[in-house]
Amino acid sequence: MKALQDLEIFVRTVDTGSLSATARKLDLTPAAASAALKRLEAELGVQLFVRSTRSLRLTEHGERFLEDCRPALQTLHKAAQQIAVGDPVLHGVLKLAASSDFGRNLLLPWLNDFQNLHPQVEIRLQLSDRMANVYSEPVDAAFRYGQPPDSSLVALALAPTHRRVLCASPAYLARHGTPSSPHELTDHACLCFMLGDNVRDRWRFSLGDEPQITVRVRSMNVSNDGDAVRLWALLGKGIAYKARLDVAKDLAQGHLQALCTHWTTEPAPLFMVLPSRRQITPLIRTLRDYIISRVAQLDSQTLEAW
Repeated sequence: MKALQDLEIFVRTVDTGSLSATARKLDLTPAAASAALKRLEAELGVQLFVRSTRSLRLTEHGERFLEDCRPALQTLHKAAQQIAVGDPVLHGVLKLAASSDFGRNLLLPWLNDFQNLHPQVEIRLQLSDRMANVYSEPVDAAFRYGQPPDSSLVALALAPTHRRVLCASPAYLARHGTPSSPHELTDHACLCFMLGDNVRDRWRFSLGDEPQITVRVRSMNVSNDGDAVRLWALLGKGIAYKARLDVAKDLAQGHLQALCTHWTTEPAPLFMVLPSRRQITPLIRTLRDYIISRVAQLDSQTLEAW
C-alpha cells in the first residue's frame, strides 16, 4: 500500500523533524523516503515542506494537510488491522447455489444457524440440480458434489472423502429382500437421477483389490430432482444410490438402510466452487469453515448409525 506508506512518511517526518530519522524508523533509505514525499507533493499539487540543508519546515499547505492527514492515517491503520485479523462482525450478502437435496434439507438449516451467529449476513440461495455457472450467474459460491469439470474454477474441499451410499427403506426390503452384493441390483427396482437427458443408471462399486464393476440398474422411477429420488426411497419405491450426506438423517433415524456396506461406493466429494480466489473473502472463509464442521458432525453420526 504505497499511498498509505507515503502518508506515514509525511506524518513521521513532521514528528521527528528529520527525513533521515524517519527513514531509519521505517527501515528505508533516505532516498526512498525523499522520493515518497516528492510523490505525495506531486499528487497533491502543492509543496508540503520548505527544505534547507539542516531542517524541514511545514508550509501553510503542509500544516492544513497535516490536520486532516493524521486522523485519516489512524483510521486507515485501524481498517488495515481489521482486514488482517478478520473483522469480528461479519456482514454482507452471500449469493449461493446448491443442488436441491443438499440445499433444501441440509444447507438451508445450516445457513439459518449461521445467520443466528452472524445476524448481519444476508442470504440469496438458488436451488437447482443444474450446475450453476459461477462466471455468468450472480453467484458467489456453489455447493456441488464431485470435482468441477472446469479446471479454472476454484474448488474448496468441504468433504473430500465423502462417498455415495446404496440404500432403501425397511418396508421395501421387507417386501423384496435385501441384496447382498451390487450384482443383485438387476433384480430390484431402482430409483435414478437424471441430469438433462442423461439417466444415471450405471452404478459403480469395488471390493478390495478387485476391479471396479459397473451395474446397469433397472430404472423404476427417474427424476431430475435429487430430493424426489430420496423421497421415493423413503416411500419404499425402490433402491437409491445417493450422496451419503443427502440421506444421513434418514439413515441415522432408521428410515433408510444402507446396503452392501462391505463394498466401496463411488466417491462424491463435496466442494464449494468459486470463479476465482478473489472471491475467498473473510465471509466466505468463515462460511466454509462452518459448513466443514457441520458436514463432519453429520457424517460421523451417520457412520455411527451403520
